[in-house]
Amino acid sequence: MAKYVLRETALHLLTRIGEQGGFSHVLLDREMSKQELSRQDGALLTEIVYGTLQRRDLIDYYIQPYTAGQKKIKPWVRWLLYMSVYQMIFLERVPDHAVIHEAVEISKKRGHKGISSFMNGVLRNVQRKGVQSLDHIENDVMRLAVETSHPEWLVRRWVDQYGMETTRLMCEANNHHLPMSIRIQPLRISRSDAAGELRQEGFSVEESPFSTQGLVVKEGNIINHRLFKEGFVSVQDQSSMLVAEMMDLDEGMAVLDACSAPGGKTTHIAEKMKDKGSVTAYDLHEKKAKLVSKKAEQLQLTSIKAGQADSRTLTSVHASESFDRILLDAPCSGLGVLRGKPDIKYHKSEEDIYKLRSIQDDLFHEVAPLLKSGGKLVYSTCTVDRHENEEAVRHFLDQHPEYELDPSFVNDLPDALRQGEGLTETGLQLFPHEWDTDGFFLTRLVKK
Repeated sequence: MAKYVLRETALHLLTRIGEQGGFSHVLLDREMSKQELSRQDGALLTEIVYGTLQRRDLIDYYIQPYTAGQKKIKPWVRWLLYMSVYQMIFLERVPDHAVIHEAVEISKKRGHKGISSFMNGVLRNVQRKGVQSLDHIENDVMRLAVETSHPEWLVRRWVDQYGMETTRLMCEANNHHLPMSIRIQPLRISRSDAAGELRQEGFSVEESPFSTQGLVVKEGNIINHRLFKEGFVSVQDQSSMLVAEMMDLDEGMAVLDACSAPGGKTTHIAEKMKDKGSVTAYDLHEKKAKLVSKKAEQLQLTSIKAGQADSRTLTSVHASESFDRILLDAPCSGLGVLRGKPDIKYHKSEEDIYKLRSIQDDLFHEVAPLLKSGGKLVYSTCTVDRHENEEAVRHFLDQHPEYELDPSFVNDLPDALRQGEGLTETGLQLFPHEWDTDGFFLTRLVKK
């Protein structure tokens, strides 16, 4: 793909994500499949789109002195400025003159001479004069928010919960590439055989300390590899793999996955039980429930039955004490997955956290009667907010004295995680900077 066309594509995606609320990972994956991009072009497109989204607020601060006189800037023009400045400042391999030339050409094609002159003027100023210093921002929280392009309310909230140093590390980690990790289907291939085949073909892979089925792909595109296409491996973050590992599963169990789409944890549960037993999986949306069935089919797993249901009504569907294990991977703010979905931080508000917590409480309350005595319930989220995690668990235990924290939870964790900064009496909070994973929370409760 010509670099000019590639940057037009990047601009189209950024405008859709930034102005129309499209999901970055969905739109980018769709575009990559449609265009059949080379490995190099795909990497550059991904870098421009994700990098620009990750650094949006910082770039906006950088260019303010050069755009302040412009009364109204069209959204596509602003995004073209953002992506151009991102390339000039953060991508060393792309020459400034090439970035400026292509930005001006796109401006001429999409707008008029006034826009292309404005574009040229701003970018030339950035090239010649540089950008304004962050030292002008005296407030520490505000400066960290701008520097790492996180909303100020979110930075302030994390500082209140975890302190400035952990917040800084989290925010900085969120602006760096998340390594891809995969999970082998152990009924079809061993981890050593999968790793051996990938290494033989030029991939750089390491074993995950989180799961005996996990591999971290340091280099190479697994999506185009036969192991992925033929269902020998699936893509899943290491933190997410920890869920099934911590469910204390045995063959033949009856398991409920109350919020299952897109099916990564559901299929992992079935694999851990050697596809013997039953996994009843629900999602609020029928289309998403079908994704779970499709994933099970790809991995050749037959013990999963996926269907549409609001899991806040499951006591009308299943009798009390129907399940040996329950997974409640609750809908959450997603503030732990900003590395792979950077647009989330601009679309969420503090109010969303409290609305979601209400849903989490309802789900917790509804699935509680469905677990057998002596059974175990794993609660997990892909967020780092205490209100959705530790406080939600404490609230549930206060309301349900028949449950308690599983005393063997900590001992069952992988060795490396038993000393983690986020391990509390309520569960395990994984931070994105600790293990180069998503931010994630999980705990395990037992029914007395």
